Amino acid sequence: MDTKTIEKTALPTPLPDTKLDQQQATERRELVKAIKAINATEFFGENYELTFVLDRETHRPLMRIIDRQTREVIRQLPPEYTLRLAEEMRAR
Repeated sequence: MDTKTIEKTALPTPLPDTKLDQQQATERRELVKAIKAINATEFFGENYELTFVLDRETHRPLMRIIDRQTREVIRQLPPEYTLRLAEEMRAR
């Protein structure tokens, strides 16, 4: 009788590292504060704001400058073509 599949499912799942989760939460809060401070200074102009998002396909962070009224992306780093190129290279 093969018990290898049973043994794998019976193993306890590891608990999440709460210290790491707390550290990530702290870093995210600090990043949000910094972005709000930059946007408050209107560094990119009074109609533009800085945002950070995760790319849905690559799960990489993106920095965007967007128009506050239209929500149009004015500039993005890294650019869209760079993300797609990296995705294609990873798929090979």
